[in-house]
Amino acid sequence: MKKIFASVMTWAVAVALVACGGNANQEGREAQELSGAGATFPLPFYNVVFEQFGQVNGDQVAYGGIGSGGGVRNLRDKIVDFAGSDAFLSEKEMTEMAPVLHIPTCMGAVVVAYNLDGVERLNLTGELVADIFAGKVTMWNDARLVALNPQVKLPAEAIMPVYRSDGSGTTFVFTDYLTKVSPMWAATYGTGKSVNFPSGQAAKGNPGVAGVIKQTKNTIGYVGSEYAFAQKIPYAAIENTQGEFILPTSATISAAASGEIPADTRCSITNSAASGAYPISTFTWMIIYKEQNYSDRKKEQAMATLDLLKYILSDEAQAITSEVHYAPLPAKAKELSMENLKSVTFDGVAILQ
Repeated sequence: MKKIFASVMTWAVAVALVACGGNANQEGREAQELSGAGATFPLPFYNVVFEQFGQVNGDQVAYGGIGSGGGVRNLRDKIVDFAGSDAFLSEKEMTEMAPVLHIPTCMGAVVVAYNLDGVERLNLTGELVADIFAGKVTMWNDARLVALNPQVKLPAEAIMPVYRSDGSGTTFVFTDYLTKVSPMWAATYGTGKSVNFPSGQAAKGNPGVAGVIKQTKNTIGYVGSEYAFAQKIPYAAIENTQGEFILPTSATISAAASGEIPADTRCSITNSAASGAYPISTFTWMIIYKEQNYSDRKKEQAMATLDLLKYILSDEAQAITSEVHYAPLPAKAKELSMENLKSVTFDGVAILQ
């Protein structure tokens, strides 16, 4: 943990260098202040890795966890250096803005968290999860839940689903999974950053959903795994395509990415066919413009943006992922991303030579 949390003195020196316009960068350029916004799902990882990047490179990163939808809007409006998103842009979204790159930063899991007295282990199938969030299974002692969980006593209480109120990549990942495992869900609700859930309680951000579940009995909700870990909220083992009931770990999340990854890295890894894979696993991305000269940005700012992404792809930063309950990127994703960064330009000239 020493490499994650550097001393206050080191941090103070980095800040002072930025404030004074000092050359805190190995390349000799002036230290920069970068801004990003978007997904709350990777925020615990970003909090650590951005601080570490500042200490290593001298640049400072401010990031607002406003949800993937908000981050993409900010990038579209050209008011940030990068957007964080757990949902890759659709072909339609790609045509609505200047060319962008998706750079995966880590892997994680969306867990189905719950608050039930005395229930430490809960097994769920994807189809049953879909029926709960569609309001078709409304009681905790429903026969289908009891049959899956003969080892626990489920209460005769109403189920309260909890879902995101904001445009969310976590919602996108969750509904992408449900669309794959439930024909009913696919036909009625589909996949999206925002979905019209028929019942339950809405909350903003992963912290909001986790907070409601933590404080309210008989709830169930979807949330980034780190938030369930941090709040000490139980979460279900989900049946994968191999019939295995799997909990999210670094190994089971990584197993979900064992298939082919396209050159632009825009892919879904939910409901993986791999043995041992946790079925609601995902990449999360930083999205940047390929042409970095926009909104009066300086070339040094563009260079700092690429330095940040290169650092996140480094072995040093990827080693942090498992320490904060995420999973490192597979080698192929890092290789493709480094190649894609070579296409980033400033005034039409490649920044990485």
